[in-house]
Amino acid sequence: MVDQAKIRFEHVTYAYGDYVALKDVTLNIPAKAITVIFGPAGSGKTTVLRLINRLNDLLPGTQMEGHVYIDGEDIYAPEVSVVELRRRVGMVFSLPLPLPGTVRFNVTYGLLLAGVRDRAVLDEALVRSLQQAALWDEVKDRLDDPATALSGGQQQRLCIARSLALEPEVLLLDEPTSGLDPISTAKVELSLAELKKDYTIVIVPHSVQQGARVADYAAFFLTGELIEAGPGPQVFTNPQDKRTEDYITGRFG
Repeated sequence: MVDQAKIRFEHVTYAYGDYVALKDVTLNIPAKAITVIFGPAGSGKTTVLRLINRLNDLLPGTQMEGHVYIDGEDIYAPEVSVVELRRRVGMVFSLPLPLPGTVRFNVTYGLLLAGVRDRAVLDEALVRSLQQAALWDEVKDRLDDPATALSGGQQQRLCIARSLALEPEVLLLDEPTSGLDPISTAKVELSLAELKKDYTIVIVPHSVQQGARVADYAAFFLTGELIEAGPGPQVFTNPQDKRTEDYITGRFG
């Protein structure tokens, strides 16, 4: 699986001022699979996600050593367009943040921003991305309703659809079901299982149990260090490091 790495961290150390969030991390993230990044609070999980689409670029006082590659290209090289990178790498946060406006506008917003005006293209992207996010059947008669009228679980899947409309190669999800009920959580997880056929997915799960359910590949972090990485079933059922085992079995964290 690692041979087909889509994303590679190579000796990445990252600090916010004096606080070192990641310490000499080398990690391969495979293409077209779900990679789970898990560990206790403060372990560096969200920093890993934010470095993949350069969300931390504007934060003052940060320092980075090492390299992050997508398809072998150093995404921190001076010639890399951050705007283009973020089209290739979508991100969904823990709180659903629908834009003011209709369901239709929310999904097509990124394309409109990119200058797409062809109604057929916009409509195709609307239907495709809502279907991929397992939301189409629930909202197909409500496309011109305010997005804020949707339930929390629907809003989160709408945010996933909004990312998918731009046809990114990579989808990053930071605890995307943390505020959702079990039924909505299951729907999001089902949609991810379908999406991995076409996308590279990196997720910080909201629980160890969720990580174990969805992981094709898993990486356990502790205080900024990568402790263990490997196929998801192996990491969650037969971890090689006692610290991983202690965290999974609830001895700490």
